[in-house]
Amino acid sequence: MKFLFTQLLYFFQHKTAQRNLVTLGKFFAFLFLIVCLYSVLFHALMMYENRYYSWITGFYWTMTVMSTLGFGDITFHTDVGLLFTMVVLISGVLFLLIILPFTFIQFFYAPWLEAQERARTPRRLPEETRGHVIITCVDPVTTRLIDYLNRLNITYYIVTSDPREASNLLDKGYKVVVGEPDLPETYRLLQVDKAALVVITNDDLISTNISFTIRQVSQDVPIVTNANNEYSIDILEFSGTISVYEFMKMLGESLSKRAFGVGQGANIIGRFDDLLISELPVRYTELEGKTLAESGIRPSTGVTVIGMMEEGKFLASTPQTVITPRTILMLAGSTSQLRTFNEIYTVNYQQDPEHPQVLILGGGRVGQVAARTLEEHGIHYRIIEKRAIKAEGPSRQFTTVGDAADINTLKAAGIDHAKSVIVTTHSDDMNIYLTFYCRQLRSDIQIISRSILERNVAKLHMAGADQVMSYASLGAGTIFQLLRPNEVSLFTEGLIVMNRKAGTHFAGQTIMASGIREKTGFSIIAMRRDDRLIISPEPGMEIREYDELIVIGTADNEKLFTSL
Repeated sequence: MKFLFTQLLYFFQHKTAQRNLVTLGKFFAFLFLIVCLYSVLFHALMMYENRYYSWITGFYWTMTVMSTLGFGDITFHTDVGLLFTMVVLISGVLFLLIILPFTFIQFFYAPWLEAQERARTPRRLPEETRGHVIITCVDPVTTRLIDYLNRLNITYYIVTSDPREASNLLDKGYKVVVGEPDLPETYRLLQVDKAALVVITNDDLISTNISFTIRQVSQDVPIVTNANNEYSIDILEFSGTISVYEFMKMLGESLSKRAFGVGQGANIIGRFDDLLISELPVRYTELEGKTLAESGIRPSTGVTVIGMMEEGKFLASTPQTVITPRTILMLAGSTSQLRTFNEIYTVNYQQDPEHPQVLILGGGRVGQVAARTLEEHGIHYRIIEKRAIKAEGPSRQFTTVGDAADINTLKAAGIDHAKSVIVTTHSDDMNIYLTFYCRQLRSDIQIISRSILERNVAKLHMAGADQVMSYASLGAGTIFQLLRPNEVSLFTEGLIVMNRKAGTHFAGQTIMASGIREKTGFSIIAMRRDDRLIISPEPGMEIREYDELIVIGTADNEKLFTSL
């Protein structure tokens, strides 16, 4: 009832709605006059035929003829009367069956629906609102970010100027506020000065406008945005943005750094204070075919093997776990420990100067960034690009123009001798297709693929990808670390790092006896005790009540660990 009252209040107070109601009223008045005129003429013609009816009968006859019901209980006997009947019938079809419905829909029903949509979506937040995140654009990055925010119960609001879009977002379960993104008043009503963060992922021009608009209201609120072009970074920073990222560039670099030969050792993918998280594809190392116990990683380096990634799945490791060529070891340790690890377990790989080591399928922005990164590391690569215009960049001398789905193009580019393939097209459908195609051609090649949407990551692994980098997860994880840098860090697909107080439940137990790994799938990789970070604690170390446990595991098992 309260919601209906809100709709009515908005509808009747809105100036456009008031004008529409006046227009609609005039039309109904015109119809009433037409009916009255026809009723008078009905009486006149009936008197001409020496027949007499009441005024109610005249209105009744007029309405039945104009509405085309035509009961036929009252009819004229003269030609003049019949001609008059046809005029009333035609005018009824015109006014009641054609003009009236369209007029009613345009001037009442459509505005009423709009009033309903506007009444559903708020235009301001309560003054006590604080610590919330304001999002100005819905895209794969912000959609993934909202998943992270919901996981930790962090309040967010999407601002949009379109009531229909707001209504659709509400139906999907998002929190939405209607307002013009380039009006300072919008952000005053959004309590922007009390917000924890503003996330702007529109195009560079709109992002600049929004940043300047917000700075008219608040000089202190943190603003983060994505730059689509490198030359936009300075402009966005000048407009008041504290953090400007190039997610496309970051994605290209992340993809290329996972290729064989880029850095002869473990690749650092995340940091938690002095604790480093790294990954190592074991192909071309002496670890292939060994069990973890036989590898002697922890005794010789102090580095902890957190687990293994195989076909996109995080697997807990045991001393008897066999390391296969497609295994990616997940490692945790300090800088010195990882340095020692890289000195002992080097990649035994030699480049073939006659053939490219890495093939890049797709010469767009991500592919070009990946190519530049490989070039910086001295890796011989070749890009396959279907459109010749995209091949006219700095890497054009290492570009093969053709369709990557054509086996002749792949063979001409060097698929038979390459050690790695990076799939970087801007279509997840194409990435899945090319990943599967390359896996059928070469069962031993390393395939690293790009995914735009999070839901396609598992499909790419099923198609044969060894590693997948999601544009949405990379961007969302980067933004999320600005909110909670010391609580949750997201490093790679499906993995999260969390820190929680041990509490009385685990106090007095050793790490091994606590059963955390067996019950939740999370592994303790560090402990903070008395402001001192203990990296890779021994399994026999006793847990104290006020110890801060730093653990790593999959997002799917987060609820298990939290409930424990």
